[in-house]
Amino acid sequence: MSSADDELKEQLDQFRADYRALQQEVGKVIVGQREIVDGTLVALVAGGHVLLEGVPGLGKTLLVRTLADVLHATFARIQFTPDLMPADLIGTNVLLESAAGHRAFQFQPGPIFHNVVLADEINRATPKTQSALLEAMQEHSVTVAGTTHPLAGLFFVLATQNPLEMEGTYPLPEAQLDRFLFKLLVPFPRPEDIETILDRTTESSSPSAGALFETRRILEMSQLARRIPIAAEVRRYAIGLVMATHPEFETAAELTRRYVRFGSSPRGAQALILAAKILAVLDRRYHVARDDIRAVAHAALRHRLILNFEGQAEGIRADDVIDNVLATTKDLVFVS
Repeated sequence: MSSADDELKEQLDQFRADYRALQQEVGKVIVGQREIVDGTLVALVAGGHVLLEGVPGLGKTLLVRTLADVLHATFARIQFTPDLMPADLIGTNVLLESAAGHRAFQFQPGPIFHNVVLADEINRATPKTQSALLEAMQEHSVTVAGTTHPLAGLFFVLATQNPLEMEGTYPLPEAQLDRFLFKLLVPFPRPEDIETILDRTTESSSPSAGALFETRRILEMSQLARRIPIAAEVRRYAIGLVMATHPEFETAAELTRRYVRFGSSPRGAQALILAAKILAVLDRRYHVARDDIRAVAHAALRHRLILNFEGQAEGIRADDVIDNVLATTKDLVFVS
């Protein structure tokens, strides 16, 4: 083994150690919800954003605040409401007067200029305000009055929406949903987890998470994960899964043809591969396997499928379609 291979192996060992330490520190505060924590951490390291869907009181806000504490990152919580304006989110130019009497416009950054941003109940804001997040999430920059302001360093958006109270809300458009690497469904905690939560929240003291490392370490881990190789056939398998979500494609799954109006975008394939590379590193492997792709398929694709009227009327879920895709395209290899 060459010195370069030895160095990469050492870096990947440190990657795993840092990830486990991050996982353990978050676990001091967040009870249960292992799948949600892991999905959020994988998306964070992959450089993507997360959409959390669940009823109130399941710890979504606590999770993102804990992440900010552990990463020694700046944190902002934005409560999305119908009267929230884009300027409340991204900032605006303010006319200031100097001591000498000179007046000039100066940009006052909004809460989006933080490392970790919680967009709470994002579907309650108007489309105009929702769209203010688009450029920031994709380009890591904000344009105000013709001037582009970059978002330096780590930028991670965790948005939440309540699936129960949908009246009076503004469902996220497809273009906005596509910016999220993962959509995670937050389940109700188990009885034993509720007992632990009560012990932690109704006693005189409650646990807290300490800062482990700086945000730049997450950026380093993200770049390192991208160096993991992926075989051409595994990459084509990921493409095949995405194409099987398109009803007009020749290898579309049965439920896709019946219930899907539009399938996943190419960003779905990107999400599959980036997340799979991280899973491979955590499993002490230096290559991506098909099982890695399959493990992240639901989180990466469920928000990228648009069901048709028949699918909505019959109560078909995107996860049902993805299950069918995984089952029927098990051995599919996409040939270009």
